Formats: sequence, structure tokens, C-alpha cells
Amino acid sequence: MATAYTPGLKVSRATRVLEERRLPLRGEVLVEVGQPVTADTVVARTYLPGRVEPVNVANKLGVEAREVPATMLKQQGEAVTKDEPIARSKGLFGLFKSEVLSPRTGKIDLISETTGQVMVREPDVPVQVEAWVDGVVVEVIAGEGVVVETYGTYIQGIFGIGGEVTGELVVVASGPDRPLEATQITDGHAGKIVIGGSYVTHSVITEAMKKKVAGIIVGGIDDADLRAWLGYDLGVAITGSEELGLTLVVTEGFGQITMAAKTYELLTAAAGRKASMSGATQIRAGVIRPQIIVPQPMASWPSQRAESEAEKGLVMHVNSPVRVIRQPHFGALAKVVSLPVDPVAIETEARVRVVEVALESGERLLLPRANVELIEL
Repeated sequence: MATAYTPGLKVSRATRVLEERRLPLRGEVLVEVGQPVTADTVVARTYLPGRVEPVNVANKLGVEAREVPATMLKQQGEAVTKDEPIARSKGLFGLFKSEVLSPRTGKIDLISETTGQVMVREPDVPVQVEAWVDGVVVEVIAGEGVVVETYGTYIQGIFGIGGEVTGELVVVASGPDRPLEATQITDGHAGKIVIGGSYVTHSVITEAMKKKVAGIIVGGIDDADLRAWLGYDLGVAITGSEELGLTLVVTEGFGQITMAAKTYELLTAAAGRKASMSGATQIRAGVIRPQIIVPQPMASWPSQRAESEAEKGLVMHVNSPVRVIRQPHFGALAKVVSLPVDPVAIETEARVRVVEVALESGERLLLPRANVELIEL
């Protein structure tokens, strides 16, 4: 039987998950290998240098650049507050002295005898990285971060918006084929992750944001609703950095699409439990998928947590379930019919490896293998 290796979209009832948590620049790791952590445990921290504002002291006091150090009331490294005098001219016969005030609160970072400028730096900005998932630290990356292992339900969506959130899963939709309605969102859903059904609109998202819902999981959304929510066309940008106050994970595609039965079953089975969710998505090279993780209590983890097929590299066979990840059939579910061995010329005239799939409608397509991803159920 023909087989092929392909990126996969994983939907698993229970699997081992490794999450790498890194600082944006080197800093201090605060946990040790073997230490249990919860989602809000700070595992590493560092400080980003504050913004620097130059002050042309030579010009302001009417002196030569080399004379600036002698005019300084504050020396390099000393703290200053906004509008505090940092330099003063000698004046004429001790009179008519001029002063230069600090434009910001911070410290004197540099006094230049060459340019006559003084750099005032704002206080460093603390940055910390949390574990995001309940689990145990299995690796410390010196000065950079850690790897956290957890075990539980793991679901990848096809597209997402918004950053990392945690919250209790709550079922709101009446079924995987039913759209999420604004009237179903209540004040009791504040801080929780709502499991919708097949579809969500901009007006429902707006209502959920008013109720301070942490996240929404649905089967599909229209491009027009996404544009209305974001205020711009998304294009092929990387998502996950949006600061909208709510994270959205779409499990199937664009439009009103019934959530896959397996996905809905796993989510509803996990209702009432704490989940970690991220909307970060990158469709092109270096694929990143939005994900939902529902960790099991460590006491219930199996002693042998073997790597899943997804961790080893997914293998595609005839009859494997796949999802199309390029237009015009983006999000469509299908099954593999055949895996031709020889490369085939496509519309761009490139010769690539292809896969023949059958959509749920029965239509058959011949697609580049890079245009589909395997779904692990």
C-alpha cells in the first residue's frame, strides 16, 4: 500500500504534549527539571531595555560638546525623574543660568563629549513567561526557558485569532451543527472558554467580549465577520499577537461548517475542566496551528507515555482522513483515494507529488500533497 509523510492536524483523546516556553531574550529560569507547574507558574523572566530619548544638551545650553560633562547635574547611571534638572549652564557672572530638564523618568544612560547629547533611558520592562499548561518541567534551556510536559486531550484547529488563554471549558451550543447565538452567552461565562457549534458571527463575538469570555471554539466563521472584528483583512499574516480580549479557534474552515464529530465529542467530554488555548496560526512555511490542551491530573498519567504518531511524523495511507488547506477548498474534509508515485505537472507547470482525495460530497480532486494535512483521530 502506498504511504506518504505529511504535516498533520491532530485531534487526540489523550496524548503526550511537550510545550517549549522561551523568553524573547536571555534571562533567568526560575524552575527545575521535575518540578510540577500550573498554567500560571512563572517559569522564566528577563528585562527588556527601556526606551532611550536623546537630549541635545550642547544646543540647549549653547556650549561646545566637549563642555557638556561639566554642565551635568546628574552623572551617567544616576536615576532621574521627569522634568528634573539634569544640566545647568554657568551663566554670565553667575546669573542668567539655563537648565535642561529630563524628558522622562529613568536614568542617565550616556553623556557624549563628541555629539553633546545625553541619553535618558526609561526603566527596564520586566518580561516573564508562564508555563501556560499544567504539567511538569522536563528540560531547562539555560538562560532561555523550559520544556513542559503534559498529558491529556489535544486538539488542533485550522485557524485562530488571539493569544494564549486558560479557562474552564463550557458547552454552549446545542450541537456541532448549530451556530453559536448571542443569547446563549451569559455573565456566567466570564473567564471561560465557550464551546460553540458550527458558526460564529461578529455580533456574537462582540457580545462574548462584553461578557468577558476568554475564548470561543467553533467550526467556522465568515471572512466578512473576521474582517469586521479585526478591522482589516488578515491576508497570510501570522496570528496570535492580537490584543482583542478574546481568543478564537476555528476547527474546520471558513463559512458555516459542522464541527467534526470527534472534535465536538472530545470537547464536550472535557466540559468543566481547565483548558489552555492558543489562537496562534501560521499557514505557510513553519506551520503553526491553533491548539487546545486539556491536561489530565498528573496522578492519572500513564507510566509509559510513548510518542504518538504525530510526534513521530504522521503517515498518510489510502483512506486516511485529511483536510484541504488551500483555496478553493480550504477547510474541506476528505479521504485519501490514491497516492501516485510519480510527480505530476500542476497549473503552475511545476511537477510535484500529488494525492487524490474524495471530498465528503463525493467530488474527487488531485492536489499537491503540500495542500492537505492529515487528521489524526
